[in-house]
Amino acid sequence: MAGWTHRYARINGLDVHYVEQGDGPLVVLLHGFPHLWFSWRHQIGPIADAGFRVVAPDMRGMGQTSGPADPREYDVDRIVGDVVGLLDHLGAEKAVFSGLDFGLFAAYDLAHHHPDRVAAIIGLENPFFTPSEESPLTLAARQAERHFNHIHYFTAPGVADRDLAAAPREFLRRLFYALSSDYHYLDVWRRPPGTSYIDALPEPPPLPWAWLTEPELEFYVDAYSRSGFTGGLNWYRAMDLSWEYRKSYGGGKNPVPFYFIGSEQDADLEGWHGPDPLNRLAEHHADLRGVRMIEKAGHMMQMEKPGETTAAMLEFLSGE
Repeated sequence: MAGWTHRYARINGLDVHYVEQGDGPLVVLLHGFPHLWFSWRHQIGPIADAGFRVVAPDMRGMGQTSGPADPREYDVDRIVGDVVGLLDHLGAEKAVFSGLDFGLFAAYDLAHHHPDRVAAIIGLENPFFTPSEESPLTLAARQAERHFNHIHYFTAPGVADRDLAAAPREFLRRLFYALSSDYHYLDVWRRPPGTSYIDALPEPPPLPWAWLTEPELEFYVDAYSRSGFTGGLNWYRAMDLSWEYRKSYGGGKNPVPFYFIGSEQDADLEGWHGPDPLNRLAEHHADLRGVRMIEKAGHMMQMEKPGETTAAMLEFLSGE
């Protein structure tokens, strides 16, 4: 932690916060929702110590990075603009990007638009854009007629914003546990339509857990208590806009070197990328360099199994 430097910049119309450590080739770590730069806390130091300049930003609308209230301001063009603007601000022509969830999709979009700015991608959990003839919000609404669906819940104007802001600690505590290997996340689909997300999630055991302490959880609670959840929710509300935009990629593959790290008990690999996604990686990535699977980890892999995740990242970085 002593090596972290907090920095602030005006990028692409946003007040952006990021953490930086180290010198050398640039590695940029992109988080999803409801995460922060802090979700990479176990990786930043070791990667910097291995000879890299590591930058972990708070993404648009989350943490200390500002974000518009209009969901249309979270489309592909703007997110790619954020990342390009960050590279320009850092004075870097290109970087290795690693990401999880929406952060990884941002790296994929950047590679399609500006492959010259991407040295490689190390993807965690989300192996590719899953092809679909149906828009994601239409699909979520249809599924929500049968059972609880978090994407549909997030997209109702004002509902999740209000519910989550009223109980940020309860939401984050329950969700982090539900996404870990200690719970089977897709069991939330057993909840009936109309259930609130907090009520759909399991009651976790008391902290500390093997991979999360009370002060670490409180870091997230404090950040989202200050920022609210609307910025993060807007990434979901823009999903149809992004889906429409990505049609322009056609069946094109990610053109940059790609490494994949997954976990055996990840909800995304189980529920959102079709059957046998690992054997379909080459269909979506033109230069697949390596695949690693982490045992006994869920979606929170870089926190649940930090040593194993960091070691895999460093192994892949050594090839770049």
